[in-house]
Amino acid sequence: MRPLDGITVITLEHAIAAPFCTRQLADMGARVIKIERPGVGDFARAYDTRTRGMASHFVWTNRSKESLTLDVKHAQAGPILLQLLASADVLVQNLAPGAAARLGLSYDALREKFPRLIVVDISGYGADGPYRDKKAYDLLIQSESGFLSITGTPDDPAKAGCSIADIAAGMYAYSNILGALIQRGKTGLGCNIDVSMLESMVEWMNYPLYYAIDGAAPPPRAGAAHATIYPYGPFPAGDGKVVMLGLQNEREWQLFCARVLERPELAGDVRFASNAARNAGREALREIIVGVFAAMTAEQVIARLDAAQIANARLNDMQDLWNHAQLQARGRWVEVESPVGPLPALLPPGTPNTYAPRMDAVPGLGQHTDAILAELGFDRTAIDALRQQEAI
Repeated sequence: MRPLDGITVITLEHAIAAPFCTRQLADMGARVIKIERPGVGDFARAYDTRTRGMASHFVWTNRSKESLTLDVKHAQAGPILLQLLASADVLVQNLAPGAAARLGLSYDALREKFPRLIVVDISGYGADGPYRDKKAYDLLIQSESGFLSITGTPDDPAKAGCSIADIAAGMYAYSNILGALIQRGKTGLGCNIDVSMLESMVEWMNYPLYYAIDGAAPPPRAGAAHATIYPYGPFPAGDGKVVMLGLQNEREWQLFCARVLERPELAGDVRFASNAARNAGREALREIIVGVFAAMTAEQVIARLDAAQIANARLNDMQDLWNHAQLQARGRWVEVESPVGPLPALLPPGTPNTYAPRMDAVPGLGQHTDAILAELGFDRTAIDALRQQEAI
């Protein structure tokens, strides 16, 4: 038995934040019914065709769901939505600000009829405030939250390479839903969860915020290196490959000098006698480190670092990641079905040993429409009529 077996989630979602949230719920056993626009669907379906003809973002965030096509603005849609909600536990939506309320799907509109329903609203800036109606995409929130100001090189800011603002909001929605389900078990009542991408990202920005409190200087942009600890970041080896390494304390600094650089006298060099000194003198220290590493391959550098128990990592690309020995050894890759055939899928992180996560197919657009409507009592004639009216 999975933790969320028997829980039904209705979701009006698109792009990343809400779909990522509800996929986590599906992983734990929830039945997730994804409502999509007829003929078009979630616009993330068209982001690219890189996953054997399907969009990479869509494949990532939508396995184990059922796709129901429904024009939510159609006159016939309202009664269908209410029928779905009558047996649902959670409603998730990340429509444009105010859109859910106009459809009669706000928490205030639903709470009397469905007192046990948990209504989750995911948006860029939240349900109120002066930014409520402002459009919000991942890169814009990375900028608005200050993330870009501390990420990149001294000359240029850089965004994260994946949708971290969407991911942050999706994960906070997911964890809040789990909490709300526990609370409902105690009170019998649902609730409204208001998750904003901005607030999710600002939570992740608390270290640099506190670092720069009371008008202090923020952490500098340091590329792939750590902004305030040194040596901590990428260093080239003699074969042209890059090794990431990181020191956290003075004991590690001494080991690094003696066993990796094989220059134990550096540990007592006043230029590098503390992290603050090493950080201030990072250019001189980098020149020394790169000079030593130039005579070795990346694998030889890593071997020395491992022997000295200095934290390190390879700078992997995507093909390296597909073939990562640790993921292979732990059996983290499985296959899921999809409209284009079986696809590899990573097992959810942190799954307890008491159940297997749900790893069902990525749905085709509207794949489950007829079956879901039949569950609601619609016969073949009624379903065909809805299709002719372009309601589904």
